Parts: sequence; C-alpha cells; structure tokens
Amino acid sequence: MTLTPLVYWAQRHEEIYLRVELTDAQNIDVHAHENVLHFRAQGHGAKGQNDYNFSLEFYLPVKPGVSHKSTQRQVNITVQKEQRGWWERLTTQERKPVFLAPDFDRWLDESDAEMEIREKVSLNLCFYISGTFPCTFNRFVSLKTGYLFTYNLVQFLGFSWMFVNMTVRLFIFGQDSLYDTYHTMSDVMFFCQTLAVLEVLHAAFGVVQTSVFPTLIQVVARNFVLFIIFGSLEEMHNRPVVFFVFYLWSIIEIFRYPFYMLGCFNTEWKPLTWLRYTIWMPLYPLGALSEAVAVIQSIPIFDKTKLLSIPHPKAIGTSVSFSYFLYVYLALLFLGFSLNLRHLYKQRTRRFRTKKRKAN
Repeated sequence: MTLTPLVYWAQRHEEIYLRVELTDAQNIDVHAHENVLHFRAQGHGAKGQNDYNFSLEFYLPVKPGVSHKSTQRQVNITVQKEQRGWWERLTTQERKPVFLAPDFDRWLDESDAEMEIREKVSLNLCFYISGTFPCTFNRFVSLKTGYLFTYNLVQFLGFSWMFVNMTVRLFIFGQDSLYDTYHTMSDVMFFCQTLAVLEVLHAAFGVVQTSVFPTLIQVVARNFVLFIIFGSLEEMHNRPVVFFVFYLWSIIEIFRYPFYMLGCFNTEWKPLTWLRYTIWMPLYPLGALSEAVAVIQSIPIFDKTKLLSIPHPKAIGTSVSFSYFLYVYLALLFLGFSLNLRHLYKQRTRRFRTKKRKAN
C-alpha cells in the first residue's frame, strides 16, 4: 500500500515551494524528471512511522535541479520554474490530489508577490546607495504612503461632493436637475478626471500594483467622453445623459477610493471590500452604456457643425467627418469594456477565492 504524506505548496514567479509534513525524515530521495517531481522518504507521518512517497506532474516545465532541507518536523522543497511566470494551478490535472493543499504561511497573490520583489529591490538599492537602508527605505515608504493616501482622499472628496450634490438636486428639483448637471458639476469632474491620468503613471512606474492596460483604457475612455463629447459640444451640455454619466462614475468612485485609502495602511473594512469588488457589476455596464449613448447623441452634432472634421483639398471640396471616428470609437468602447470587465471579474474572483482559502 502506497502512503502519501500531507504536502503544502506555494509559489513565487520563479519558484515553487513544497512543505512535506514528515517528522524525523530519513533516506530522503527527491528529484524532478520530465516535469514530474518524485519524493520518497522514511519518517513519521499521518500513518505513523512508515515509508512515504508521492509524485506531482507540474503545470508547466521546471528545471531538473531540486533542493530540499529537512527539519525535525518537515521537509522543505524548492523547485525552480523553467520560465518566470505565475501558474494558475500546480499540477496538469485541474483536480488537485487529495494530499495537496495551499501553504497559507507562504501564500501570496500574484500582485502581492510582485510587491515583495519590488520591496526587496528597493531595499537592496537603498542599501547600495546610502548604506543606511532601513531609515532611507522607511522614509521612502512613508512618503509613498502619504502621497497615495492624499491622492485617493482628494479623489474621494471630489467624487463624493458631486454624488451628494447631484443626489440633493435630484430630490429638490426633480427632473429639471438633469438638464444643468454639466454647468454645476463639470469643473469638479474636469479636475478629478485630469488628476486620474496619474493613475496610469502609478501603474506604469510600479507605484501601485495593477495592470497598466486596463487602467489606461478606463482613463482614456472617460476623458474622451468628458473632454471631447461633452466639453467641445455646447449642444451636449443640457442633455440628461450628462447626469447619468457623471452619477454612475461618482457612485463607483466613492467606494473605490476609500478602499485604496485603507489599503495604503494595509487595513481592510470587509463591507467596503465587498462593495468595491461587487458594486461595479451592475454599475460598470450601465456606465459604459451611458457613455455609448452620449457618443451616439453627439454624432449628428459633429456632422452638422463639422467640428474636428478633417478637411480635404479645395479641389475635392469636402471633408472627413469626425463622426466616422466615433463609429470606430464605439466599437473600441465595446472591446475595451469587455477587456475591463474580464479584468475586474478576475480581480474579484482571485480576491474572494484567496480570502475563502485563508478562512478555511
């Protein structure tokens, strides 16, 4: 009868860590052959003092060299990945072996692992430059934390002000408030969305751990609607669609930015976390739909005014209307919406799956 020990695993971008629960292990034989790890040892496990062994066929190729270190209570194994990257699971089969479980003592999400690498690099760099890395690094972390907290606080206050004002005006003036949203809210919205360009730079330079492309899509799409569709066309200023675009944007952000503010101090409020990763599910499609409606409503205006049209030589006597670009933009808007929706859903799934594992 083959006896298998309990095995716990975790990963980083370049390594796999295995912890084999075997007390006083002896005659340890562990090696990798053709991406299959073979382990055999004698020790005291779940079935008492016996011979224990197991094999794991890894999800992706690994290097043949395997290192291990035994203690009185366990055997720690480190396997090097052949290519740097993040695995969605450990083994080729989707259903994991019954003896295998996550090692939550070492478990990190992909974004957390990236942060760990960056902190190590920053520590080494500070030590190399100044020789006083603890003080310098702590000062750097404090400045970064203070900056990010201030940025998120300013954005939260801006979007909260707009949300409260639009809500109050809706209750007081009713339907009439829909027609003057641009005149009462546009200055603050211009400020907040101009400031949001910094979020692309934050992602690009590693100030925050998030993907650059989804952030860029969202910022560019919003600013296009705000500055080009609403800002350049006076005829759009009194349209009710402005209210719906501004209101949906504001609702999303009054939950997102406080979540980031708490994250600056590694603090979490569970109801806020749930709202941050859930409320976008109905609001994000509605926001994209309202943006599309705004673009569609602007097309006849651009055709009529010839604003932003590309003139042709006088011999041809015509111009290419900007509305043609808007039709292309609508297709790109749908594509960007699909990509961002997938990104947000993966974020939410990974977040709550990890929390569920840790709770168990």
